[in-house]
Amino acid sequence: MIQIDLSQQHILVTGASDGIGREIALFLMEMGAKVAIHYHKNKASAEEMVGMYPETDSQIFKADFADPSAPVELWNTMIKEFKRIDAIVLNAGVFMKQPADGALQDWFGIWKKTMSINLDAAGLLTKLGIDHFKSNKGGRFIYIASRAVFRGETEEYLAYAASKGGMVSLGRSVARSFGKINIKAFILAPGFTKTKMAEQFIEDHGEKRLLDELALAELTTPKDIAPLVGFMCSGMMDHATGATIDVNAGSHIR
Repeated sequence: MIQIDLSQQHILVTGASDGIGREIALFLMEMGAKVAIHYHKNKASAEEMVGMYPETDSQIFKADFADPSAPVELWNTMIKEFKRIDAIVLNAGVFMKQPADGALQDWFGIWKKTMSINLDAAGLLTKLGIDHFKSNKGGRFIYIASRAVFRGETEEYLAYAASKGGMVSLGRSVARSFGKINIKAFILAPGFTKTKMAEQFIEDHGEKRLLDELALAELTTPKDIAPLVGFMCSGMMDHATGATIDVNAGSHIR
């Protein structure tokens, strides 16, 4: 059993009520962290998570990142309760089908919503986090990106790939720009992961197609990703600041 002492850490995890975000938040709480669990719709899941680790005093916070004002409102509400944040895990995202032969207005509507949730919210929380970390003599960002940034994505998910590309560049730029003042940034790039978000792609293309791409015999799960985030938050990986860690079952090796 992995043991990482995060008992002194206050950590924000966005998109934490389902999928990868849920397992990250649960792992961090298991290691003792006090977690700000951001959710959009699945309040029941978020409340259940807090109930699993009541000793951490973790709390839930609702925000719809399709609303440009929501990330700032989330941050302000959370800081009133937590006072201090040591790490921000930027995981919230959508994987919306965007048919290439669709009408321009519909196509661009999906583009704008994807960018708002996947990238704009991450940018706003990065700015707020940098200001906060400067006042608190340091902190860490963990950006949950995607294999799609490096390998490309299918034609239905151009906006998703582009949004995650922006996130990778953002994380690398933060690492280069603010390391001297003890602000670190890391990027995780999962491949296809067995979550609700992936269900539409699996329905359209079949799980066999995904498995045929892998070097391993099974799809990555959120539990395969969560411990890496714990290491990043702990400080034991600080000299990897700016690095991108691939977790894609050998489906794209760089």
